[in-house]
Amino acid sequence: MSFIVWVAVLGCVLLALALTSSYLRWMPVTTSAVCLLLGVAIGPSGLNLLKLSLEGAASWMEHLTEVAVLFSLFVCGLKLRLPLHDKRWRIAFGLAGPVMVLTIAAVCLLLHFVLQLSWGPSLLIGAMLAPTDPVLAALVQVNDSRDVDSVRFGLSGEAGLNDGIAFPFVLLGLLLLDGSGHSGEWPDWVLRSLLWAVPAGLLTGYWMGRGIGRVTLSLRIRNEDSTLSPNDYLALALIALAYVAAEAIGGYGFLSVFAAGLGLRQEEVKSTGASQPPAEHLVQPVVGHQNVEPQHAVHGDTEQLASSQVAAGIMMGDMLSFGSLVERAMEVFLVTLLGVVLLAHWDWRALLVAGVLFCVIRPVCVALMPWGALLDRRQRALIGWFGIRGIGSLFYLFYALNHGLSDSLATLCTNLTLSVVALSILLHGISTQPILARYEQHKKQKN
Repeated sequence: MSFIVWVAVLGCVLLALALTSSYLRWMPVTTSAVCLLLGVAIGPSGLNLLKLSLEGAASWMEHLTEVAVLFSLFVCGLKLRLPLHDKRWRIAFGLAGPVMVLTIAAVCLLLHFVLQLSWGPSLLIGAMLAPTDPVLAALVQVNDSRDVDSVRFGLSGEAGLNDGIAFPFVLLGLLLLDGSGHSGEWPDWVLRSLLWAVPAGLLTGYWMGRGIGRVTLSLRIRNEDSTLSPNDYLALALIALAYVAAEAIGGYGFLSVFAAGLGLRQEEVKSTGASQPPAEHLVQPVVGHQNVEPQHAVHGDTEQLASSQVAAGIMMGDMLSFGSLVERAMEVFLVTLLGVVLLAHWDWRALLVAGVLFCVIRPVCVALMPWGALLDRRQRALIGWFGIRGIGSLFYLFYALNHGLSDSLATLCTNLTLSVVALSILLHGISTQPILARYEQHKKQKN
């Protein structure tokens, strides 16, 4: 298909979503589920408007899904305003650490003993499907930086952390394929891929976010140009530099970009004040404020605000808006492409894998954690259900495809991963809004 046809179809999909958004808001369905069904409709099994060969597209699809995850991780980090010593971070760490490792092990056992796959493919597919998704899980994550609900905060922190923490297990799965891994390679995997790469990525990104944020705010306060500075450039620069810096020293770029957003947010807290609302809520930017005079660039009475609050508010508001726009556009495009190729790669065994993963493994792993008073029974059940799989799993799939899988194994990994991700988009997409509405209603009655 020509590039013109691709652009035309994408434009029509975006237009349809824009025109029907007010109706979709009241329906128990997410945008991702709609895009998936649209992709099936315009694909080879429907109107045959689009075709896509994953074998030829694996290289650019790896980078495209990676970019989508990077933007989503950065925005996710920007939204998390609680200090790192707050006890609610234990929920995120528990979900991204022990719960994810238990999930990988359980899916691996399921694939090995029930589907009769060897250990290498079982571990690889388990690692692909284990991380929850920062792109498609926007509805169940924090609404903005004021949101400190334990369920939303825990799921947001999990999505930000576990895409990077899953990486060493994907590498281990590749190492074990066809029995190629031997005892001499294990210490190297533990030291380089686990003990070094995870903290190196987190620390690199966090201090880059704090350092660049501090310098940026200092310059803008000193020069009084807060309303004229291109904050979208700053977001792109920080994402790129945090990713490259971490990868250059052997750390995980995903973790670095998430931590960069987190570090930048902590610098905003320092400049605004922990007891104050987020700076972007103190300062409401006018649409297109970069082209107006500074004294007319914000709504409300900003004379009562410190210059640091104005600078931080405009910077954070612009970066959140820009990152969310890119995130939503990438979500629409990639999920539509998933729908285009879905039926050609459908694997009925995914019904078993998805059913056990969503309804047994994830809830049980969450229930086994000693949360104490951090989460009540209802909240544990919600977190157990909202383990949404998506673009992160697709990235790991294409990463593996580009690292020398045999044809039969590539087909197996592709079909199972795409099918499970599609089932997650549909099942979680249909159930998310009704369940969350009931949860919010219960919270209001409780308070």
